[in-house]
Amino acid sequence: MFDRRRFLLTGAALSLSGCKIFDSASGSDSALRQLFASHEGLTRSAQRALIGDRLAPEFSEADIRQGQRPNGSTDPADATYRQMAQSGFTDYRLTVTGLVDAPQSLSLADLTALPSRTQITRHDCVEGWSCIAKWQGVPLGTVLKLAGPKLTARYAVFHCFDAIERSLSGEVFYYESIDLIDAYHPQTILAYAMNGAPLPVANGAPLRLRVERQLGYKMAKYVHTIELTDSLSALGSGKGSYWADRGYECYAGI
Repeated sequence: MFDRRRFLLTGAALSLSGCKIFDSASGSDSALRQLFASHEGLTRSAQRALIGDRLAPEFSEADIRQGQRPNGSTDPADATYRQMAQSGFTDYRLTVTGLVDAPQSLSLADLTALPSRTQITRHDCVEGWSCIAKWQGVPLGTVLKLAGPKLTARYAVFHCFDAIERSLSGEVFYYESIDLIDAYHPQTILAYAMNGAPLPVANGAPLRLRVERQLGYKMAKYVHTIELTDSLSALGSGKGSYWADRGYECYAGI
């Protein structure tokens, strides 16, 4: 039986592998980079045309056979983050800023008091593995409505506590983005619980993004700020996310 999600996951992995090869080439890859950029636009358009607002598959508790596998950053070294973790994130605040009418500063208690959504979904990693887990959190759309996005807003940018690398200008913290169409999808949530317990540090505590129709690297962990913007040009190298700036697809739909 044809599994569209697995097919697209394989395609994304091949694209990623190709990008790594091109990164090591000596200046003759501009046409190939343009080809991959145009392919990403087709991927986004095709997914929107094929599935529209359809939900990603959801599963039963019986399908949860192991804990959610941590990957990427699992214990941020940021001093502010470590202090909050020691106090159970009682001092944590989620900032919503940018092109909004009413900037927000929400505690974890504020977020858990909002209407929540629970979903059991499959996390598909570009590395080729997948894992089913139960996530609970507040729909991102609910938080954005509190802030009142301006008509010019097109993207939600997520700024995170985990430093991924150090550059000449200092530490580079993880950043990610999605457009507002995906931001308002009902399965796009800011998760604060996993498998019936508070979100573990290794999996992104106190708050992580779940955007279930995209690959795992889109699901930013350790989120502290959501910035609404009309352009991604000022974010990193302008391609929309930390990994997109390093050869991955920004949309990464499955």
